[in-house]
Amino acid sequence: MSNISQQTILKSLITITSVLLCALLLFTRIPGMEIFGIGPNWLLIWVVAWSSQSSIIEALVAGLVLGLIQDSITAPYPTHIIPLVFAGFVTVFLQKQRFIQEDFISIALVTFILAIIAETFIAIQLGLIGNQTFGEIWVHHKQIALGSAVISSLWAPVIYFPLSQLWKL
Repeated sequence: MSNISQQTILKSLITITSVLLCALLLFTRIPGMEIFGIGPNWLLIWVVAWSSQSSIIEALVAGLVLGLIQDSITAPYPTHIIPLVFAGFVTVFLQKQRFIQEDFISIALVTFILAIIAETFIAIQLGLIGNQTFGEIWVHHKQIALGSAVISSLWAPVIYFPLSQLWKL
């Protein structure tokens, strides 16, 4: 095998393994890893890490695929495709505009903001489904969005740094 194909296989294996690991982490609740009973949004963190080093098409595809994975794990309503595709798009846009630098603070800040936006997308979808009123949803939305944003932004550098180094191989 040529060196290029070995590198491609290795990067593909790292990517698939990291996605599966993040998907499996959705099921875990390790003590001290929650705020208000809310755990990190592992797939959002992965999309931000991937999109910070990818093209717009790669980021959109990653958001779509991870959204489908999360929908298959949880439930298709509300869908996670919209917030994850949006997160990929915004991350690439910010990276291309040089707002994101390859440092922990930038990744954590982008993850924080996108986690709030992602939870807002989910809350809007829940309101449109009609099982609850928007008033009931917004009462809990603040706590869920803030908890998800804080814990996800704290874990984002832990996921981003090793993956970014492995993807550069």
